[in-house]
Amino acid sequence: MAGNGRGKVLVAGFATRHVATSAHNAGYEVHCVDSFCDLDLAAVTASCTRFSELSELQGTVEDVCRRIHFDIVAATSCAESLDLSSVGQKICGSDPKVAAYFLDKKNIQDFFEKNDIPCPKILPEGVYPAMIKPCNGAGGWRNTKAETAEDEARWCAMWENEPYIRQEIVGGIPCSVSCISDGKKAVAVSFNEQILRGGSGERVYGFSGAITPMKHPLESEIVKCAERAVSLSGCVGSVGVDFMAADDRFWAIEINPRFQATMDVVERSRGINLFQAHVDASSGILPHAYTGEYLQYAARKVIFAPRDMTVKDDLSKCGADIADIPALGTKIEEGGAVLSVYGCGASRDEALESLDKTIRKVDRYICRW
Repeated sequence: MAGNGRGKVLVAGFATRHVATSAHNAGYEVHCVDSFCDLDLAAVTASCTRFSELSELQGTVEDVCRRIHFDIVAATSCAESLDLSSVGQKICGSDPKVAAYFLDKKNIQDFFEKNDIPCPKILPEGVYPAMIKPCNGAGGWRNTKAETAEDEARWCAMWENEPYIRQEIVGGIPCSVSCISDGKKAVAVSFNEQILRGGSGERVYGFSGAITPMKHPLESEIVKCAERAVSLSGCVGSVGVDFMAADDRFWAIEINPRFQATMDVVERSRGINLFQAHVDASSGILPHAYTGEYLQYAARKVIFAPRDMTVKDDLSKCGADIADIPALGTKIEEGGAVLSVYGCGASRDEALESLDKTIRKVDRYICRW
């Protein structure tokens, strides 16, 4: 589906639907390279090229760029550090080398400490409990709490030769600040509450949703900290900073040099287009200063498969409050993401009530798969 002639955009990465939809809504003709090519992604793109393994991503993007000239190339997760100079293209946003630096959690820790940004401390060997985090990886996947040396040894055996950091455990509410940066100055556009997956195993700290806005006594200090961190990072465009917020203090957890998974709820809550803000920032144009004002509360939750299943219904009929809609016949393993659901309201409670209604609506179908 083409836009209104603002130009051709390629969005590339592991999952692109949230960015492609925003680009489409901004009026661009959108093409994508994606690992899923879900139904709603196909509905907003002129073409969707699927890849299976991450090792195929670079070559697939280059092939598409040889066939079509793009005015803008935007990256989502796993594509942030692609070098497209061989096909005469470059990523709109952070320089790939800058992005690659902030994809390593050890580098992020060093950056926070160097710039006196509050963050969990690195623990010496043999001190427990410890939060074990692989240096590479996104979305909290594989993070684990090691209570004993045996716990840590089990993690190392499962992820053999995987570099990792071990941090002190900090409590509070997981949250994030979404920023727009021109590489020298960053402006916050939202303060978001994050929903973690919970349960047990390697996915317990994985991202599973968000609520925007988040209200907290330290909102102003956290927002200012995020803006300072992103300003110092040299990242360009849409950049997020994850935090843990306790009642009286907070810790920076990560910098995400890419469009964030909270993009949908930020746009619904603020009534802004983050793709266009990202493009504008790459030309030095930033949003107005953060005011903490929102149009409404918006919530998103990822629904995960309770068992191995095959999609038997076209859930597009469920309306605009669902996304990442899998095609008929798609096989989803137990624990895999099925789709995203949304809710909005004048308050947090109203947004969550709306979200629950959407969950009940799709559950009528999923329970039969």
